[in-house]
Amino acid sequence: MRKLFSVLLIAAIAVPAFAQTKKVSVLGDSYSTFQGVNPPGYNPFYPNNNNDVKEIAQTWWDLYIKAKGYVLEKNDSWGGTTICGTGYGRRDVSSSNFISRVDSLGNPDIIFVFGGTNDAWAGAPIGEYKYSDWTKEDCMNFRPALACLLDMLQKKYPKAQLYSILNSELREPINESMREVCKHYNVQLIELHDIDKQNGHPSISGMKSICDQLLEAIK
Repeated sequence: MRKLFSVLLIAAIAVPAFAQTKKVSVLGDSYSTFQGVNPPGYNPFYPNNNNDVKEIAQTWWDLYIKAKGYVLEKNDSWGGTTICGTGYGRRDVSSSNFISRVDSLGNPDIIFVFGGTNDAWAGAPIGEYKYSDWTKEDCMNFRPALACLLDMLQKKYPKAQLYSILNSELREPINESMREVCKHYNVQLIELHDIDKQNGHPSISGMKSICDQLLEAIK
């Protein structure tokens, strides 16, 4: 009887602990990459000779997942990619942008979308706010592309909690657009500030700051 009671007690403790283990997926650009974690051919930035982040354990997403006791489901982050279909040099990058990778996140409980940096740096067209019936031409512009992306994610992963992360030091039209579109879809936008960077990308200190700001913003 005592043995049976011990087994039941262990099971009672283990089940709630297991139930709290959430799966996290990341849809991002170079800020969220790491060699060997992202799909082949995705052009990871990390590790890089011009940045002191050398280990997965130093990335913002691994720091956050470990701090919360979660697990990584998928990290679909591709260096240099934009949310919209317009990339550097005004090239059509619809085959690699964030929208094209919506189906690659597995079965997550939490999704972080960390994008907009390359849209800002590439000078992608902003466009007008549009919340339905998007065409490819619409999604060459940032505002309708972001709306299309969030709409697709909410429909594809209806049970997942969705968060959008906004990099610091981006041009204001990108910032304003992120605030407005995220508000429309009731997606929490986490606006980063004071992120230390090396070669334009978060350093060890910057990665820790991103993690700390996420922990503070998500209660």
